[in-house]
Amino acid sequence: MTSTNADFFGHPVGLRTLFLTEMWERMSYYGMRALLVLYMTGAVTTANAGLGMSQLEAQAIYGIYVGMVYFLAVPGGWLADNLLGHQRAVFYGAVIIALGHLTLAVPIESGLFFGLGLVAIGTGLLKSNISTIVGKLYAQDDPRRDAGFTIFYMSINIGSVIGFLVCGYLGEKIGWHWGFGAAGVGMLLGVVQYTRTREWLGDAGREPNDMPQAKRSALARWASIVGVAAAVLVILFGTGVIDVKASVFAENFAYFLTTIAGLYFLYLYAFAGLDAAERKNVLLLFLLFVAAAAFWSGFDQSGGSLNLFARDFTDLNFLGYDMPVSWVQFFNPIYVVIFAPMFAAFWAWLGRRNLDPSLPLKFALGLFFMGMSFLVMLLAVGVALESAPIGLQWLLITYLLQTWGELALSPIGLSAFSRYSPKRYVGQMFGLWFLASAIGGVLAGLLGGEATDGGLSSMSPIFSYMVKYYLGIALVLVVLAYFFRERSKESR
Repeated sequence: MTSTNADFFGHPVGLRTLFLTEMWERMSYYGMRALLVLYMTGAVTTANAGLGMSQLEAQAIYGIYVGMVYFLAVPGGWLADNLLGHQRAVFYGAVIIALGHLTLAVPIESGLFFGLGLVAIGTGLLKSNISTIVGKLYAQDDPRRDAGFTIFYMSINIGSVIGFLVCGYLGEKIGWHWGFGAAGVGMLLGVVQYTRTREWLGDAGREPNDMPQAKRSALARWASIVGVAAAVLVILFGTGVIDVKASVFAENFAYFLTTIAGLYFLYLYAFAGLDAAERKNVLLLFLLFVAAAAFWSGFDQSGGSLNLFARDFTDLNFLGYDMPVSWVQFFNPIYVVIFAPMFAAFWAWLGRRNLDPSLPLKFALGLFFMGMSFLVMLLAVGVALESAPIGLQWLLITYLLQTWGELALSPIGLSAFSRYSPKRYVGQMFGLWFLASAIGGVLAGLLGGEATDGGLSSMSPIFSYMVKYYLGIALVLVVLAYFFRERSKESR
């Protein structure tokens, strides 16, 4: 049974509960993320003392954190499906996230790793499951479903703007731990409102999948063993008993995630008993997966190398006010709000004329915009080498191009994985979509660390490589788009 009360812009009233929970979660996530690299690389001798880490290590930690957030969404979805139910998973996740941010608010260095670990675990429980509940609010044939997801998506942009503004200002102007604490307070507000209005969700996502109790108990035992082992590892790493350089860990983590994804795609293609049409779709989704991982490795530079470029080489004085560095990042959600309806209308306009581009072409367009954004940054680095600081417009153009790339790729990717995944594996394929974000996040930290490790002199070769990297993959997708189109013609 689903919730049917129409009380939130003509949608089930439970959408209000999920909208506000997601808004506060994204406020805390983006607010903290905007400060993280700035805090880790900040000088220890200033009034607002940072940790004094090298650019390489700090951005590796950032990449590991972003990668873990999306990687843990996969086991988080499994726990909700089989043991917890989606409603309880969201509640537990929200509480753990709040504890993580409040841990970061404590001014001790060892709190960094424990806090980040808690936030990653909590986000893994909350992120995918809250979207699942949104879908369960509607009957399968309810025409309001797509509009409901659009309304829900707006909560992400509203929350991120609030996080950048509030946490960014407090962290940079008053103290880093004030910013982290504000993220924790925001998440606590999310927990309170979710608890008070959870009844509006009705039965949507309340119970896990049906299965014999003996099987559920066995799964619970295995999950407990894995959870305890993971907690022990976090403690050993956090206390320094196991001492591994962050950059080394990040490289191996990227290999690990890539291997998992590659093996699973190989299993689906060769051993899952799919027919010819399904195997062709899996091959298409694999190509889109590679393109998405590459795209996110550039997009997530906003919290890393681009954030540091804004701090060190950009004039942030606006109308006589020195703007916090993290405020530059809220232009992305503002751009999304402005341009998302335009992109949706443009695709619809092309579709009515039978000119709608294929999926690989849309992904190629997204990668083209990403490549152009780093071409702008390459030019900006050249200007900064002549006379820094440079104007804010360079970053605003960069974020505009990246937003256009996001709108050409991200919603299209979600639709593609929903439409073309083998029916028996849809949930697991969405887990693979999150793995693309995880790989991209880790690569973002590694590339960003190399770009900023030597200041401006090390940025030019890395940004130049990224321009070629994105344009090269985009060109391959254009060629493959023609190949898939011709194969489709032959099969008719």
